[in-house]
Amino acid sequence: MKNMNWDDLRYFLSVTRTGSLTGSAAELQVSQSTVSRRITALEQDLNTPLFVRHATGYFLTDQGKNVLRKVSAVEDGITALQIELADLDASATGTVRLATPESLAVNMIIPALPEFISRYPKLRLEIISGVGVSDLSRYEADIALRLVRPQSGNLVMQRLGTMNSAIYGSTQYLKQHPAPANNPILGRSFIIWDRAYTHLPTASWLTQRGYDTNPALVTSSVAEQLAAAKSGIGLALLPAFLVANDADMVEVIPSQQVFSEDLWLITHTDLRTSLRVRAVSEFIKNVVRRYQPAFSDLA
Repeated sequence: MKNMNWDDLRYFLSVTRTGSLTGSAAELQVSQSTVSRRITALEQDLNTPLFVRHATGYFLTDQGKNVLRKVSAVEDGITALQIELADLDASATGTVRLATPESLAVNMIIPALPEFISRYPKLRLEIISGVGVSDLSRYEADIALRLVRPQSGNLVMQRLGTMNSAIYGSTQYLKQHPAPANNPILGRSFIIWDRAYTHLPTASWLTQRGYDTNPALVTSSVAEQLAAAKSGIGLALLPAFLVANDADMVEVIPSQQVFSEDLWLITHTDLRTSLRVRAVSEFIKNVVRRYQPAFSDLA
């Protein structure tokens, strides 16, 4: 293996976050040919393909994912050092608007806020949550947590990891509705999404398998589904982090047999050097890391 040009890693990280030569060229303010040339040079230096080139974008190979994990760890360390050297804890001021699904806000981010406020007393975090998507391109938010990777916009995108989901039921419900181990759904009903939300991955998964037939309850939020499942109304398809510390909730069908979603941290390209935004980003990354294995394959 040749001596690696460390500057090529900037191009590698940019392409992983934007998913294309066009997006990376705009982010780094260079030509697409330059980005392509630097990626090719890095692959030659490492003697391994890092991306699968496709008409819809650049996608990481398994080797590329391994390199990303290691490079991201180095980048996170550098970012933390920059924040520390800037004495951000004591002097940073301003507001950062974070758009995030309500379940992440209520169950992960807000419980950790006392720590954030203590460290950054002059920074104010504003949280925008809900099923609707705030538009970063119109500056409705500075940072967003998304389970779907945006396909356009002048954005910096970082995959944080995989959010695992599973089928859960309360001990009360499972006791009242026994089922054989080889057919844990038999005689049991599901708590499902209202038909206005059939586009959501969780709703689609249930529909494709016929689990939305004769539902125990129809709701319009994850919080309602969790509350209903805990009350013994039926089974629910829930993110694993929601019940990570709840001994009363039992995994009926494991995440390996259900599905997982990538969690993306997204911000504006022109805010990528903002220390206040990067401080919030580091805070979010640290919170996500605490919820392993509910979140896996962390970047």
